[in-house]
Amino acid sequence: SMESWDFIKRLGLDLDSLNLPKINKLIVTAPNGRELHQTLDLGGFGISRFKLDSSLKDIAVRKGVQVVENFKVNSVTFNNELFTIKSGTQEFKSNVCCGSFGKRSNLDVKWMRPFTTQANNKLNNYIGIKYHIQTDFPADSIALHNFKNGYCGISKIEDDRYCLCYLTNAENLKRSNNNIGDMESNILSANPHLQKIFTTAIKLYSVPLTISQVSFNKKTQVENHVLMLGDAAGLIAPLCGNGMSMAMNSAKIAADSIDKYLRKSISRKAMETTYKLQWKKTFSRRLTIGRLIQSFFGRTSITNSFITLLKAFPSATKSLIRQTHGNSF
Repeated sequence: SMESWDFIKRLGLDLDSLNLPKINKLIVTAPNGRELHQTLDLGGFGISRFKLDSSLKDIAVRKGVQVVENFKVNSVTFNNELFTIKSGTQEFKSNVCCGSFGKRSNLDVKWMRPFTTQANNKLNNYIGIKYHIQTDFPADSIALHNFKNGYCGISKIEDDRYCLCYLTNAENLKRSNNNIGDMESNILSANPHLQKIFTTAIKLYSVPLTISQVSFNKKTQVENHVLMLGDAAGLIAPLCGNGMSMAMNSAKIAADSIDKYLRKSISRKAMETTYKLQWKKTFSRRLTIGRLIQSFFGRTSITNSFITLLKAFPSATKSLIRQTHGNSF
């Protein structure tokens, strides 16, 4: 989302020089292929996680940050106001620890965070699949193609590539004998727009990136004194299109509280409380609206009817988009 553009530039990344695609049009299709077109007041820009993360890492290193790669954290413990972070034979100590490990990690399971122990329901047990592809699609647009029990997004990133990613429930994969290709051919391609993409696009990965057990259930923002950032704190439905900007904004909110704590102007408890309150003030409504919107997608007949209704009331579409996004930060 463009709401993060100024923030990223302040961090030192010259986005203007990258000639990135600016996205100001939304296309939503129903499983039956019917299309909804909507202009985006705020809009977004396209960049891959690989490019963005690598560029921000380089800036951090130049600022004196120690970056440890190929390092899987096995445990984080808090004792006597210090964190001990372990991975195999390596160990680190720190005054503050943040969890920016995404939708689900080994630490979530180890800590038995509630969303990892809940029975399967309509807000969890999703899988995500992502490709980079070459195809013919307008650089100023983002499309959201719906299919039975899921939806697939496509938008341009850097270097004449497109990001194609979709979310669906695990049942769809199970029905396809746990074969992603079969699922794409038999279920996703029932939407004619997706059929065209999967039969004509050039896939740039030998295999897609995948994630399972994705949950949209509520999460805590502080766990064992670790401040959770981004998807680790709460996951907005991807169809809302601003999860990355929310993650960055959550990091900015956390950094403000951490800075005060490290300068000894507030206590650890105040740091944690301030972060939780500010996080909820900034994101809770968006997440609630996102869950509501998600409930209208996935079931074929309901999705077809919902998109038909939105076509008749463009102001309602604009309102939904506005309520799942924030302002520049």
